[in-house]
Amino acid sequence: MLNNKKILVTGACGFIGSYLCKRLINDFKCEVIGVDNLNDYYDVSLKEDRLDYIGKDRFTFIKLDISNKDDVDRLFKDYKFDIVVNLAAQAGVRYSIDHPDVYIESNIIGFYNLLEAIRYNPVEHFVYASSSSVYGGNEKIPFSTDDKVDNPVSLYAATKKCDELLAHAYSKLYGIACTGLRFFTVYGPMGRPDMAYFSFTNKLVNDDKIKIFNYGNCKRDFTYIDDIVEGIVRVMDSKPVDNYKIYNIGNNHPENLMDFVKTLSECLIVEGVLDSSFDIDEHMELVEMAKGDVPITYADVSELEKDFGFKPSTSLKDGLSKFAKWYKEYYK
Repeated sequence: MLNNKKILVTGACGFIGSYLCKRLINDFKCEVIGVDNLNDYYDVSLKEDRLDYIGKDRFTFIKLDISNKDDVDRLFKDYKFDIVVNLAAQAGVRYSIDHPDVYIESNIIGFYNLLEAIRYNPVEHFVYASSSSVYGGNEKIPFSTDDKVDNPVSLYAATKKCDELLAHAYSKLYGIACTGLRFFTVYGPMGRPDMAYFSFTNKLVNDDKIKIFNYGNCKRDFTYIDDIVEGIVRVMDSKPVDNYKIYNIGNNHPENLMDFVKTLSECLIVEGVLDSSFDIDEHMELVEMAKGDVPITYADVSELEKDFGFKPSTSLKDGLSKFAKWYKEYYK
C-alpha cells in the first residue's frame, strides 16, 4: 500500500506532478519530496501557483535540475525514497525542433542520472512518464503497447523512446522495478499553456484566430488530468512482473479536432469566458500538418484495465467544462 511511503516526484511543479503530489498527500498520507528546475518554458508564476496548490503539509520542495548528476546523487543520499516517480521532462513536440539541447539534457541525461541514483540507492518501484508520441508514424489503431515503436517523428518522441530502453536495460541489469506510462494528450485545470486547449483559449479570449492543423483532419485521445493521476497511483502500488512494464493511459476515445474546438468554445461560453454571441467558425484557420505532428492518437488501454481494473472515462465536455471554470476564476 502507498500509505505513509516516502516518495520522490520529479517535475513536481508541472501539470501532472502537482496533481499527483496533492493526491499522494491527501489520500495516502505520503511524505512527498518534490523537485523541479522551474524553467521558463512557460509562465513560471503558474508553476509557483501549483506549488501553493500542493501546500506544505507532508511536502518538501527542492529546486533541482535532474540533469545535474551531483545534485541528484546528493538528493538520494539525503532521503531514503520508497518510490520514485519521474515526471520531469522538457515537453512539447514542436519546441524540440528548434531547441534540441534541452531535450537531451533533461529527457535523456536527467533520466539516466535518476537510474544511476536508484542503482546505488534502491527503491521499491520506479515509475516514469513516457508519451503517446513514441508511436510516431504508427498506422495501426488503437495504439497498443505491443506495437513496435521504432519510427519517432520528433526529437521529443525519440527521447521518450530512449527512456523506455534505458529503463529496460537497468531493470534487467540491476533488478530495478520500472514501469513506464505513455500518456495521451493530458488536459484540465492548471494545465500547460502550450497545449492546444489552453493556447486556443488564450487566443480566442483575445479575439485572435486559431490554427487548425491538417485542415481539421486530426484526432486526439484527450485524457483528463484526474484520470491520469488515478492511473499513476494504481500503477505505483504494484511492481511489474519481471521488473518491467509499459502501459498506455488514454481516454480510449479519439476526438476530431474540429469537434474538440467547438466543444471547447461552448464550454467557454457557458462559463462566461467568451461572450454568448461568440462565433467559433469565424476564428478558425485551417492549415497544413505541423512538422512532427501525427494525424491521430488512440490508446488501447486493455492492459491497464486488465491489471488494475481501471480505464479513463471523463468525457471531453465534462473535462473542458472544469477547465473553463478554472480559467475564468484564475484569469478573470
